[in-house]
Amino acid sequence: MSDFILEARGITKRFPGVLANDHVNFDLRPGEIHALLGENGAGKSTLMNIIYGLYQPDEGEIRIDGQPAHIRGPHDAIRHGIGMVHQHFMLIPVFTVAENLILGAEVTRGPMLDLEQARAVVRRLSEEYGLQVDPDARIEDLPVGVQQRVEILKALYRQAHILILDEPTAVLTPQEVEDLFRIMRELTTRGVGIIFITHKLKEVLAVADRITVMRRGKVVGTTTPDATDERGLAAMMVGREVVLEVEKGPARPGEVVFEVQDLVVMEHGVPVVNGVSLQIRGGEILGLAGVQGNGQTELAEALTGLRKPERGTIFLDGQPMPFEDARVLIEHGLTHIPEDRQKHGLVMPFSIADNLVLCTYYRPPFARGLQRQPQAILANAERLIEQFDVRAAGPLAPAATLSGGNQQKVIVAREFSRPVRFLLANQPTRGLDVGSIEYIHKRIIEMRDQGAAVLLISAELDEILSLADRIAVMYEGQIVAEVDASQADKTTLGIWMAGGQREQAAATLGNASA
Repeated sequence: MSDFILEARGITKRFPGVLANDHVNFDLRPGEIHALLGENGAGKSTLMNIIYGLYQPDEGEIRIDGQPAHIRGPHDAIRHGIGMVHQHFMLIPVFTVAENLILGAEVTRGPMLDLEQARAVVRRLSEEYGLQVDPDARIEDLPVGVQQRVEILKALYRQAHILILDEPTAVLTPQEVEDLFRIMRELTTRGVGIIFITHKLKEVLAVADRITVMRRGKVVGTTTPDATDERGLAAMMVGREVVLEVEKGPARPGEVVFEVQDLVVMEHGVPVVNGVSLQIRGGEILGLAGVQGNGQTELAEALTGLRKPERGTIFLDGQPMPFEDARVLIEHGLTHIPEDRQKHGLVMPFSIADNLVLCTYYRPPFARGLQRQPQAILANAERLIEQFDVRAAGPLAPAATLSGGNQQKVIVAREFSRPVRFLLANQPTRGLDVGSIEYIHKRIIEMRDQGAAVLLISAELDEILSLADRIAVMYEGQIVAEVDASQADKTTLGIWMAGGQREQAAATLGNASA
């Protein structure tokens, strides 16, 4: 009998021009949390997709409980007791918890769905694993932390004893993260083995039993939290020493560069941004914290010309700006690192060279009248690729061929290579590895120190606390608190992010404005 419930042996997977997995070995014991770390493009997702049946390996085999397993799709994976909770939840918002639970594995009584039995299963599993969830609640009405519990319940309902959690803390408050860790530990006491994929080194050290690190398609080592630390893990991931603490001097704020007054944005007749007013001075970073879905996306779209608000005014260097004209904003010094780099940051089939001039393609030296200047565009790309360390096959390679980290570097290179007065960085390091995070943070600090006003929107409290000079918290479309970063702590920010202690938040906001 094998000691492992899951073994991946000699897994090799090739894509055109890429060796994604190079004879990878990975295993999982019952009742163990085994963390899998690596840079973007290291091969983690490919390995998990092979284990879950979304890809087929070119070489190697998967073994379940010591026996070879032929996993040709997710149905085979589920049959073998493998469940996967994706970073972006696979739930139907208008369905109830019970309806989502049985989707694809319906229980019937004659020709009808047996929803009462589904509710009973939700209650039983909730009680057994400490996953309190109302079976009749609609998904769209649940906080993201509870939605994640539903995803875990779905896997348990399908009798999973191997659970893959892909970036499970990406959109959770600190309190929800602690709750998730409690649930993970409870699951392991029942014999469930958990593969925990994350970029957050502190979390790995807090919850994992073993840690495996991949780099460039290969496993470079397996260790335990007792035998390493954040610096050691970062060096294993990147292959060099990484500066984990943001190195920045004190802010030297100047005049107000960017201001928004009484901004209201409507969505389906409901205010998703409700009377937001902010001021940001040149030479400072205002960090906007909040759980995803509290109006940050709509705020960013309104401030960058991607969405027309119901009302409000914005000023850049004292001049009122049109909301609906992104080009005017750009020409006055607005730069934008968007939340979704593929949807709003890049044209994926376009070359790197063309993506690097998306904001300036109509201006000299990239155009002469209506005539494009290909040599100038190419020379610009070659310079920026070298300056911003974009790792690509060349300037004519499509943006779609780049890893997530290098796609982000292309956006940063484009946005930072022109005059910057106001930088809106929305989730600038989401899904990036420690090396890319270090690089992006350094560039944002450089922009601040050159006198730009910076609005940093992030669901990562560590990022907000590391980079921001002032911190505002957004909840249900409103700014509920604003504090100096030196006086902020993670616990209080987490409470405000979850909508708790409104009176305390209001008092803090009043003091900050005084």
